[in-house]
Amino acid sequence: MPKRVMKTEILRVLRNSMDYVSGQELCNGLSVSRTAVWKVMNQLKDEGYVIGSVQNKGYRIIAYPDVMTADEIMSRLKAETFVDRIFSFDEVDSTNLKARFLAEEGAPQGTVVIADKQTHGRGRRGRSWETAGKTSIAMSIVLRPNILPTHAAMLTLIMGMSVVEACNQVLHVEAQIKWPNDIVLNKRKFCGILTEMSAEIDYINYIVVGTGINVNMDSFPEEIVDKATSLKIETGQSVLRSELSASVLECFEVNYKSFLEVQDLSFMLEKYNESLVNFGKNVRVLDPNGEYTGTSIGINNSGELIVKKEDGTIEFVYSGEVSVCGLYGYV
Repeated sequence: MPKRVMKTEILRVLRNSMDYVSGQELCNGLSVSRTAVWKVMNQLKDEGYVIGSVQNKGYRIIAYPDVMTADEIMSRLKAETFVDRIFSFDEVDSTNLKARFLAEEGAPQGTVVIADKQTHGRGRRGRSWETAGKTSIAMSIVLRPNILPTHAAMLTLIMGMSVVEACNQVLHVEAQIKWPNDIVLNKRKFCGILTEMSAEIDYINYIVVGTGINVNMDSFPEEIVDKATSLKIETGQSVLRSELSASVLECFEVNYKSFLEVQDLSFMLEKYNESLVNFGKNVRVLDPNGEYTGTSIGINNSGELIVKKEDGTIEFVYSGEVSVCGLYGYV
């Protein structure tokens, strides 16, 4: 058994057990030697796991470190998952760029790139998104859906809904969505999503969906403190980034499979609109063809934002180069 797979499976067994797991049980279940198990236990201790060991009883994980390793995250996912492989890095320029490189090299759907620190991350419309080390999640996933290129933008909304659901599962908070790609708590942004595509006119080569989440930061620069936040600031508690990352991936898998079945967002329309931070509120649409104001009345099955203008006409706003914000500020 490859070392990485063995380490993942040992973590999964220990995590799912309510009691000590004997070394012999691990050996038999994974078809490896006692020496191999002992080496993995030492590796885990070096990474910060607190492991209890009792003679004639075995091993038990007492405390988990806040690490973003492939083994840690994979061990939190169900054994049967569409996540094919996770590449984890201490530092990268951009997880999206790394994922795109892997996709160009033939990486299959479900390939995930995660970094502890991202130095040149990018947001929508060319904005920068740097990810501080040890406090954030920078994650990108390679997809190869059999859909039309015009449907690719819906994946941003699917990931946004998945982040909201994961935050509710892990932290029991009601995060909201600022259409199309920001996730907010208390009207301040803690997550951004960037979807990029390689496609022909009628065929998608691959799509990369990148997600950046501010998790355990304690503060932000003065120039953005009014609109940026972290989960720790809003909840008052530190978050295990691996737990949240795994939850996001699992929620995304469920939503993605539903999307592929119906080829639109009808399956999540109601819950998405319930999570829309500016639903029923006045918004300002910054369209290159002309700015206008109106009332946001939710999205449609294609993921377009429906805006009722002041003259009563209805506009269907496609994300593209359009930005939508509150009438007097960010939200």
